[in-house]
Amino acid sequence: MNESRKPSVSRSTPLESSAAVGSALAGLSLARRVHAAGSDVVKIALIGCGGRGTGAAVNALSTKANVRLVAMHDAFRDRLDNSLRAIAKQCPGRVDVPEERRFTGLDGYQKAIEAGVDMVLLCGPPGFRPAQFEAAVKAGKHVFMEKPVATDAPGIRRVQAANAEAKRKGLAVAVGHHLRHEVKHKEIVRRIHEGAIGPIQFLRIYFNSSGVWVYQRRPDETEMQYQVRNWYYFTWLGGDHIVEQHVHDIDVANWIMRGHPVSANGMGGRQVRIGKPYGEIFDHHAVEFEYADGTRCFSVCRHIPGCWESFSEHARGTKGEANIEGHGRSVLRLDGGQTMTWDRGPDGHQLEMDDLFAALMAGQPYNEADWGAEASMTAILGRMATYSGQTVRWDDAIQSPLDLAPETLAWNAKPKPAPGPDGLYPCAIPGVTKAW
Repeated sequence: MNESRKPSVSRSTPLESSAAVGSALAGLSLARRVHAAGSDVVKIALIGCGGRGTGAAVNALSTKANVRLVAMHDAFRDRLDNSLRAIAKQCPGRVDVPEERRFTGLDGYQKAIEAGVDMVLLCGPPGFRPAQFEAAVKAGKHVFMEKPVATDAPGIRRVQAANAEAKRKGLAVAVGHHLRHEVKHKEIVRRIHEGAIGPIQFLRIYFNSSGVWVYQRRPDETEMQYQVRNWYYFTWLGGDHIVEQHVHDIDVANWIMRGHPVSANGMGGRQVRIGKPYGEIFDHHAVEFEYADGTRCFSVCRHIPGCWESFSEHARGTKGEANIEGHGRSVLRLDGGQTMTWDRGPDGHQLEMDDLFAALMAGQPYNEADWGAEASMTAILGRMATYSGQTVRWDDAIQSPLDLAPETLAWNAKPKPAPGPDGLYPCAIPGVTKAW
């Protein structure tokens, strides 16, 4: 069987995707290892205290498990403090983060991991994810990490290697692709896999919106401090919005196709988001992904105000079509006239935590990092195609040596992207920029 067409594992049955997982640990349940100290409390550390990190912590504390937040880390103290207040307000009685377990700086995540916790939530800028995941696995901690799991191919390879170690240790690893947990997605994708709409002819996926927050530079900041605060607009930290946001839809396409594409070509650029605060990323991408059987997926994402907006995934088969709204419902229409619909149901952000902790407490193996890494790498593949203007093959992209991270990670170090004399950052130029 071609590796790119391997069957996927449904999140409705959260089992490890590798048959070899935990064979040496079969007699020692996850639940017992979580509670090795004799307590039924699952102690967690939040690493990355922005909006998504705050939300993820609230979701974890809202599960049926006996979860306590006991440590926090963010590069900046003001973000940590704001997050702590918000979490404590929403989850009274489940937060115990004294001053000595509040960590800041670029390396403070290590101290949070070592603060007597059972699990870490990795929710900071994606560029930091590979190193933080490695550290958590090395320390034997269960992990929830937000998507994307990396911003370049070397980062993906680091995540894959660390995940192999996580499997050997029997650690639970969840990835923040909440759509795989939502009722509307699970129901319609199951029917697609059962053949309801016939063989897939093509897919369309969209993440078109007006954009996200932007951070204005402070006069006393170093370049590194500014980029870490304004991380969304720097590829080494955020991956560009095709990687940071559109990866949700890309993952659904891979889920439907039971694997990753073999190549991509596309186009993109900066039409309106070109000022100093917007770093180096594009504001639109259009990619054609090709899967191993020749099926094409047409991918569009855009951050331009005043335009048509859509967060959705669509599959056309020989017998009908499936249409899924990211925050709405899903509709399956057969050519004979039959229609089936599913409402969204509970929010997937909560469901993904419910599923993770249910598996953990039941002692069931749980690992989502393999296909989480595939989704992130697929998005990176698309970015390589739009930045370069070339057709890029998966086998070449995954082996790319292009490491976007700075050589030194310190507040006084120099990131690779640097502003010009006018304060503008150079961006990729299709036809000039190399794919790697």
